[in-house]
Amino acid sequence: MLSRPRAIGMLRATHPLWMCGMRPFFLLAMLSALALIALWSVVLGAGIAPPRVAGGAVVWHVHEMVFGFACAAVAGFALTAVPEFTGSAGVTRAQLRALVLLWVLGRLGFWSSGAIGMAGLWLSAAAHMGLLLGLAALLARPLWGPAGRAHLALWWTLPALAATVAGFHADALRGLPGLRWLHAALGLLMLLIVVAMSRISMRIVNRAIEATTPGAPPYFARPPRRHLAALCIGLYTLAEFMQPGSRLTGWLALAASASMLHLMGDWHVGRALLRRWPLMLYAVYTCMALGYGLLGWFLLGGEPGAGAGRHLLTMGAMSLAVFAVIAIAGRAHCGLPPDTGPWVPLGSALLLAATGLRAGAAWLGGASWLAGAGACWCLAFALLLWRVGPPLMRERPDGRQGC
Repeated sequence: MLSRPRAIGMLRATHPLWMCGMRPFFLLAMLSALALIALWSVVLGAGIAPPRVAGGAVVWHVHEMVFGFACAAVAGFALTAVPEFTGSAGVTRAQLRALVLLWVLGRLGFWSSGAIGMAGLWLSAAAHMGLLLGLAALLARPLWGPAGRAHLALWWTLPALAATVAGFHADALRGLPGLRWLHAALGLLMLLIVVAMSRISMRIVNRAIEATTPGAPPYFARPPRRHLAALCIGLYTLAEFMQPGSRLTGWLALAASASMLHLMGDWHVGRALLRRWPLMLYAVYTCMALGYGLLGWFLLGGEPGAGAGRHLLTMGAMSLAVFAVIAIAGRAHCGLPPDTGPWVPLGSALLLAATGLRAGAAWLGGASWLAGAGACWCLAFALLLWRVGPPLMRERPDGRQGC
């Protein structure tokens, strides 16, 4: 635990924490992952009341995993990847501190909404929309410029997520749960993962090919397959929003699953796929394909409930993608070489075990399955925080500034 003087020192603008956009947001994402699931596990296992918020316990859980944990990771990724992709300057320390403050105010507003009512919801809405639209405004110039046009899909997800924030809070202010907007936001995050992975995988997989089979044909993330997957996920998300529980939505979920399996065909490059980083990213797509497949199976009359499919998307695809991005970019943009320690495959295996246990609970039920899932998830992110957290708060060893 940080001493009080060190914690106060981190708030100063000159602290290394504010050197690069990913530093504070990756730290917040890891801390959120640990705290939110530990608290949710206690709620489910011990029957302790969760924070009293508008919409109730399940809405609190989903909202915080999407707009707390995942949005922190998205902000950290976007603020670091866009300058790297486009060769543009990153945000200033003052801008970064303002964005982090909005994230914190979003938590304060939503968490207090059960106690102070509409005032908390208005604060939550303003802070979340300020964060997402602020990100979109700061990244507009590099992404809409000549060097960024190939990455414009990253930009569009930010105002789209802001729209789901607006819709959720409009429902909440009318006393409605707003889960449909949270599910729509999850669909947008799945789209973002497909778009971002196509960029990241080109570098990761080709490095693995060079290391294992020099001279072999390079890997190429083919746009038609990616576009088809994005279209199917987008149509499923729209159908789930407009016609939840319908058979049409079920067939579109199966189409999304099939399109992900089709996309995974690009990754079958031989032994290179079995190296740690390519295999981890491949597992993200596997979880996504299985998740949409189970959602379709459920909607067309199968069992168990949709929770199994939904958690394959969240505990599986989303958490593995966040884990991989922080493990790779968190060290690289602190001036450190890739970590070859066993904690990376161990953390990935723990997340997959958590996903399997949570999905299995839909068939077999029982508090022990849920407790096991929560424990595996927390152990995985504790490992990540242990290995990546300290460099985020220190100067770069190469003496450089920025990302």
